[in-house]
Amino acid sequence: MTALELQAIITATLPCEHIEVDGDGRHWSALVVSAEFAGLRTLQRHQRVYATLGARMHTDEVHALSIKTFTPAEWAAQPK
Repeated sequence: MTALELQAIITATLPCEHIEVDGDGRHWSALVVSAEFAGLRTLQRHQRVYATLGARMHTDEVHALSIKTFTPAEWAAQPK
């Protein structure tokens, strides 16, 4: 799997204002900005991202995923 493929899987079911995915084919990092995260705790946000990957999280297809999540307002407030 490529970073673009993983990004497409996430964005297929989670509307994202911004997304960055990087990794080596098994170990991934994702930065996801979505309005759907509003009012959710960090754990709930991560569960929402994991849910987009379904069974891929239980196989070696996605061995590890590090996630940073933001609402659009939180992302806009980040130092650039």
